Amino acid sequence: MRPGKRVALDRSRPLAQAIERVEQIKASIRAKVEHPFRVIKQQFDHAKVRYRGLAKNTARLQVMFALGNVWMARRQLLALQA
Repeated sequence: MRPGKRVALDRSRPLAQAIERVEQIKASIRAKVEHPFRVIKQQFDHAKVRYRGLAKNTARLQVMFALGNVWMARRQLLALQA
């Protein structure tokens, strides 16, 4: 739902409250899914995929997502080490 439509909802109606709750759930899921892509683009400089073949491109993305998971968990990993 577009932000303008969301603001225009009458929050006193049960249907509008349900729609608002669904939008909050969607936003929380979207935030969790988009964060690894930000890590890959910003930390590992992955802007475009050069065609190297499907297998090599797939392998590269899988490695970058695995490294992204390690990057996002680095604080917990360092805390365990200390």
